[in-house]
Amino acid sequence: MTENGEDWTPVGQNDAITWPDFAGLFRRKNLQQVEGHLAWLAGHGVTCLRLMLEYAQGESRYFEKPAGTFSKNMVALWDDLFLLCAKYHMRILLTPVDTFWMWIRWKHHPYNAANGGPCKKRSEWLLCEDTLKAVKNRLSFVAERWGGSGVLFAWDLWNEIHPAHASGRTDVFGNFVGELSRHLRETEMRLYGRCHPQTVSLFGPVLNEQPAVADVIFRHPLLDFASTHFYDAATIDNPKDTVASAICTGRLVREALEHLPANRPFFDSEHGPIHAFKDKHITFPAYFDDEYFRHIQWAHLASGAAGGGMRWPNRHPHCLTHGMRAAQKNMAEFTKLIDWQNFRRRNLNHEVKSSHRAFAVFACADGQQAVVWLLRTDINKKVTRTLHILNEQANSLDTEVNIPGMESGTYSITSWDTRTGQTIRSETLELKSAGNLLFSISGIAMDVAVAVRRITPEV
Repeated sequence: MTENGEDWTPVGQNDAITWPDFAGLFRRKNLQQVEGHLAWLAGHGVTCLRLMLEYAQGESRYFEKPAGTFSKNMVALWDDLFLLCAKYHMRILLTPVDTFWMWIRWKHHPYNAANGGPCKKRSEWLLCEDTLKAVKNRLSFVAERWGGSGVLFAWDLWNEIHPAHASGRTDVFGNFVGELSRHLRETEMRLYGRCHPQTVSLFGPVLNEQPAVADVIFRHPLLDFASTHFYDAATIDNPKDTVASAICTGRLVREALEHLPANRPFFDSEHGPIHAFKDKHITFPAYFDDEYFRHIQWAHLASGAAGGGMRWPNRHPHCLTHGMRAAQKNMAEFTKLIDWQNFRRRNLNHEVKSSHRAFAVFACADGQQAVVWLLRTDINKKVTRTLHILNEQANSLDTEVNIPGMESGTYSITSWDTRTGQTIRSETLELKSAGNLLFSISGIAMDVAVAVRRITPEV
């Protein structure tokens, strides 16, 4: 929830200060365009942007140059962005270092000792005490200058922490995260008397090779929420249809939630067709990518994660389509149907049942509320030599949904059209004794979301 006690859900995506929507910030080349874009995002239900403090693909957007000297143009850029985000009630999930391009273009980076920086090798970022001091100094500067604006949602202390950043080691992750976390908390407590939430992101497949990393990503005692990046070689990275990636997303959310301590939130802070775009140089047609995007975000939300996850555009140009923005707005409207502050949900993808086998089920509940999303798996239609989407002309289906573990009382059940963002049907149902809540949904063409909420207890 916000500092004003209102429900808040992170609806947004990854963006960058060099990409088209925000490129006008640098040297104030086109602030009017950036402001118009933020107003448009706010009108589409977007509440949060994930941004890196610098974007090291080129030479002109380093936050420090040389190390320890903050770029006047970059500080002015962030001054403007924080002011504009405040105007449109937009929050930022901020990560201090662009580790991807910093790794690839290390020979150019100001942190490289060859350029007067603190670190001799990129494989020693997490091992070098001078690099740790430099990152702490950067975090302190940002916290002091912008931490009181209300725009900062949370810190991603290190983008995609990786064994390669520590000469193949993972045993140093916990101490490195702890050093950054404690330093930042002490700084914010001194300045503001409270701290912003903290996380550390991880390229998800690293867990398959280094399962011990889960202790840091999911269970580090100083972190407030967990975030991984949903990349799966067989589905999300290079999709052939819009269903398999959604099913994979539901599985990954469940696995993540099983790792977490009680009441620690989770969301995927980066996903998208990275292999298709980066390696195959494919930009998917909007009709395919929009459906792929929409399905992933609903699988993420309904499975018990916060919001719809954060897409890395992986398009040319690097922007989300208007169809994706419409999908964000439609999901943001749906979230108003749930009392999030009192929703202690757990994943029930396996436990909630549909009477019709054609549906993949994504669900979470807590005994008084539930979110369910049903996705057809039987109507894939081939649209190109390699791509399939759902056939919207297919005959609709009816099904009965069974949610276990619900308390007795009267429930509001709202079926939601994820494509139009409108209520299909709203009804009330009385559950006389605690147990399975059964209800029917008819006329499902492709998919449907359902919000379940107890409105009065049984007397």
